[in-house]
Amino acid sequence: MDFHDYQQRSRETARYPEAGNNILYPTLGLCGEAGEVADKVKKVLRDRAGVFGPEVREDLRLELGDVLWYVAQLATELGLDLDDVAAANLAKLADRANRNVIAGSGDRR
Repeated sequence: MDFHDYQQRSRETARYPEAGNNILYPTLGLCGEAGEVADKVKKVLRDRAGVFGPEVREDLRLELGDVLWYVAQLATELGLDLDDVAAANLAKLADRANRNVIAGSGDRR
């Protein structure tokens, strides 16, 4: 599956207020789901000595899917194609690596 296909197919399940004209809902959902991922990782560090067993990995796979869903909805709300977002990100990272600034800080370095 490619990002464009995922974005199109995931949009069929978008059931939130004013879908198609609501940037806020998927933004807040993305923050919430990313927080759930972070919380699960935190608990592995706290309760499992940093060991990511199969059950935890499956839980994280599901949560990362939720993160991806909200990223796709936010991109759609902004009129962005997820394939283009992914390609631009890879190009940006390659450029930073070529200039040896990948470890620096700042969005436009």
